[in-house]
Amino acid sequence: MLYTLAFILGGIWGSFCNVCIYRLPLEKNIIKGRSFCPSCKEQIKWFDNIPFLSFIFLKGECRNCKSKIHLQYFLVELISATSFLLIYYLYGISITTLLLIILIIFFIIIFFIDLKHYIIPNELTFPLMLIGFIKSFDPNLNQSLFPNYINSLIGGFFGYSIIWLIIFFYKTLRKKEGMGLGDAKLIAVVGFWFGWFSIPFTIFISSMVALIFSIPSLIKKTRDMSTQIPFGPFIIIGCLIYVTFANQIKNLFF
Repeated sequence: MLYTLAFILGGIWGSFCNVCIYRLPLEKNIIKGRSFCPSCKEQIKWFDNIPFLSFIFLKGECRNCKSKIHLQYFLVELISATSFLLIYYLYGISITTLLLIILIIFFIIIFFIDLKHYIIPNELTFPLMLIGFIKSFDPNLNQSLFPNYINSLIGGFFGYSIIWLIIFFYKTLRKKEGMGLGDAKLIAVVGFWFGWFSIPFTIFISSMVALIFSIPSLIKKTRDMSTQIPFGPFIIIGCLIYVTFANQIKNLFF
């Protein structure tokens, strides 16, 4: 029963994530105003806004104008619901579960906004930094996953500084923009949440995943090494891999 509830709640929050993904880049209010079809602007009825089911029953089309509903809406709800279920399975009813759910909601929104718009809004990274640092003062949290406040503070500044230096030297040597400060702030989030030790691993894994992702395009010559790619999604993937194997990684080095 509780597993089903976790999945349903995840789907509902996934629907809210879709609202944020659409509205934040447009600087629209994410709380006020009913959801509407981006094509015909018709307000979406409540029974057409049920996570998963509405997309399936409507066959991925707007009821009013029959325009295609982007598959992203279904995927975001599915990813959110699956994440809620997995987190509850691993950590049960606990503060750790609540914190990881908050993190995954923000991560999902950042992932798809950066993927589409090449931006990471401060409205998302700054609250995550604050939450990550404040939680580090609680000595009762999962110490194998979350750092103490000193480690958290060092991690935040270390993460931001590393990416800032990469941006600075790249711009100095290549005379053009590379990574953005949004990426630096996102890495800082990882540091505040999981400590300084998470930074090298997250940067390494995210870089490797980004490289693997880019290889087919480089081979087909549809892009070159100077082509801009959104790095935020890869940082998130790297961070989630670190969180999944945090104990094993630490035991390997300590």
